[in-house]
Amino acid sequence: MFKLRNQELIILIVTVVIFAGFSVFLDKFFSTGNLLTLMRSVSILGILSIAMAVVVISKGIDLSLIATLAVGTALASVLSSADVLPSIDLPFIYAVILGFIFTAILCAMTGILVAYWDMASVFVTLAMAGVIYGLGRTLFIRDELNYLPEDAAWLEYLGRGQLFGVPMPIICFLMLAIIMHLLLTKTTFGKFVYSIGDSGLAARTAGVPVRPILVMIFILAGTVAYFAGLLTAGAISSINTRMVAGSMIYDVLLVVVVGGIGLSGGKGGMHNVILGTLLIGTLLNGMVIMDISFIVQNLIKGIILLLAIMTDTLLNPRDEQTTQQGDI
Repeated sequence: MFKLRNQELIILIVTVVIFAGFSVFLDKFFSTGNLLTLMRSVSILGILSIAMAVVVISKGIDLSLIATLAVGTALASVLSSADVLPSIDLPFIYAVILGFIFTAILCAMTGILVAYWDMASVFVTLAMAGVIYGLGRTLFIRDELNYLPEDAAWLEYLGRGQLFGVPMPIICFLMLAIIMHLLLTKTTFGKFVYSIGDSGLAARTAGVPVRPILVMIFILAGTVAYFAGLLTAGAISSINTRMVAGSMIYDVLLVVVVGGIGLSGGKGGMHNVILGTLLIGTLLNGMVIMDISFIVQNLIKGIILLLAIMTDTLLNPRDEQTTQQGDI
């Protein structure tokens, strides 16, 4: 069980106030259609934030998550297309597995560069985002928009179906949050993640296999992002690789930082992700309904992110030890 800290209680109160305000003053906000749309969009944002949270808890960052989401899913779609591989006629489920293997290999490369080459994760993942997108578009993916095949009905159900009136993406998000919570709090791997975030040097001295764990963290984050991509494709029966150039990665960072996961590492959990997802998801949905321009939305998100980072710095000050990067 967890207990809400003052910062997290404030986030919950702000979320409730914003949601109530939008419900009263925006005619279309509290409609059934918009609430369903809100829940679906929030679930994808939340799943991506789970992936980012695991990396941030280990005192890293992964800016390649959107590229992993888009390219991995588009690759699965392309491999199952009769236009691309007519002689093979690859079932979609096998294409999904191949997409996962592609994703896992590239994420492992990211982890190796961070863990064994002592490279800062922010720069490695920024570069890997371009590498993943470039490799995918050059070698496999000809078009930006890629449609799911006919045998992807199971994925379309996960993306836009309902169970007892609850959208399946929300169920997937909550189930994944529970699984990740148990992984981080009840397993040795989770304890290692927090210990690396607290101090990579101290963790290594205590016998924690820091480098292999870091590689596993990036593979895990990439796998979760790939799953978010599959749900995204299932919701609209297609995936557009152009989303790599969008601002979604900043929304994910907003959720993680505003939710209360300290950038100094070793702090936070899935309840922070859920709180941050509810707040940022509601705010983004309200701005869309108010028809606020994309530029102004980015300005607002940038200001909120900057204030959140400043607040995190005050609440979780970095000393000489916490500025060190993992196993170096």
